Amino acid sequence: MANFKPIRNALISVYHKEGLESIINLLHQHNVTIYSTGGSLDYIKALGVEAHSVESLTGYPSILDGRVKTLHPKIFGGILARREENHLAQLNQYEIPPIDLVIVDLYPFEETVKSTKDEAAIIEKIDIGGISLIRAAAKNFHDVVIVPSREDYDSLRFMLETLGAKSDLENRQRFATRAFGISSHYDMKIYDYFNASGEDLSLKISAHSGMPLRYGENPHQEAVFFGTLETNFYKRAGKELSFNNIVDVDAAVALMAEFKTAEPTFAILKHTNACGVATRTSIQQAWKDALAGDPISAFGGVLISNRPIDHDTAKDIDEIFYEVLIAPSFTDDAMAVLSAKKNRILLQLHTYPQAQKQIKSLLDGFIVQDVDRITEDLDTIKEATNKKPSGQEMRDLLFANKVVKHLKSNGIALVKNNQLLGMGCGQTSRVDALKQAINKAKAFGFDLHGAVMSSEAFFPFPDCVEIAHETGITSVIHPGGSVKDQDSIDYCNKAGMSMLITGYRHFKH
Repeated sequence: MANFKPIRNALISVYHKEGLESIINLLHQHNVTIYSTGGSLDYIKALGVEAHSVESLTGYPSILDGRVKTLHPKIFGGILARREENHLAQLNQYEIPPIDLVIVDLYPFEETVKSTKDEAAIIEKIDIGGISLIRAAAKNFHDVVIVPSREDYDSLRFMLETLGAKSDLENRQRFATRAFGISSHYDMKIYDYFNASGEDLSLKISAHSGMPLRYGENPHQEAVFFGTLETNFYKRAGKELSFNNIVDVDAAVALMAEFKTAEPTFAILKHTNACGVATRTSIQQAWKDALAGDPISAFGGVLISNRPIDHDTAKDIDEIFYEVLIAPSFTDDAMAVLSAKKNRILLQLHTYPQAQKQIKSLLDGFIVQDVDRITEDLDTIKEATNKKPSGQEMRDLLFANKVVKHLKSNGIALVKNNQLLGMGCGQTSRVDALKQAINKAKAFGFDLHGAVMSSEAFFPFPDCVEIAHETGITSVIHPGGSVKDQDSIDYCNKAGMSMLITGYRHFKH
């Protein structure tokens, strides 16, 4: 599927120039002829790279206050021509260079709508030339590379570094898919603006194309987000959210919703599972103890706090690499620390999501279920053993039960003094999940004597409580419901352990 095509001529006309310098230098190194417009042309020349104005090619200046710059047959002919004898002969006849690479982005219409009510300013940000260039180049992806957004600069740079001044069909088709997604989203936002009255709402919903993402779970998967992130978050800094970021952020917010009214609490998640959670008297100490739970897994994780991030906490957080940090707010001096690393995403959470349903596609269809909003408390749980939990054990049991609810099944959470010491998740047996949790806790130097254990589903056999007891765990919480619940209860009574039964299972597949 390689089907390599040379890149001899490139058209660059962009609004956002950040990240473009290395690409321009690569094109220059490979002797690619560059055509450009306005500010993009000035930017390229300021780098010491030769570039030709579009006007020198078309014979027409930019007119009508810049509304018409690239809309000309010598531009669109070069983009739309198929690299076959008949089309190439016409290009030669009319002295039109074939354009093999188009780098263009769109006027920030969506951002302008958010920042002003000035209709004239908004209308001027409806891109005509850019959207036409994107669609033309994407249509001719068999011969042309289209780079439709600054989010795609890194992908282009990698292709140029790998292949030199040529492209392969797989990349061209992937860029074209991104381009049509972006153009569709852009047009829908314009439609939303003109349809602000809400008329024809059913058409608006069905036509909504969603927000194209850089890619899905993996680079070879396309992805689109349907929804409005601004409902819950304000992005303070960092790159755009990816598919995996959004999935992890959703898991982080769902977990922290369990602690939103608690004392200062910090959680660290990796691949949607909590690897560190702690509640303390200060958010800085909560961060330190959450990190201590598994400092290895925290690398590249998603972090969330139920309290504002101050300067000292920000300095501590800044010592590790993370993808996303979520908090109710950030002090100005914390922002100065955290925003210095440009790719780190900072989200200010102003309201917890209120969705009542979850939807998942499978088997050429989809299933819908209620969101799991059950959070057990002292009024709903049952004391199953002769021994009752102490006050701290009870607090730890409720803490652990909130955490394990958000771990992939089979899940186990080990907690002591409002700190997650070890967790096991996604295991095919509950014994394996418990052993994973114990090994993690011991690997990071935690003493499990006096800790508690939570399971998101019942114990079919007493083996888990036996292992827990041998490790020093003194209290257990689980949903119950097994025909052999009494076996586990009897073992706890014999061993002097306490057990709570919640009555609610929290499978998470």
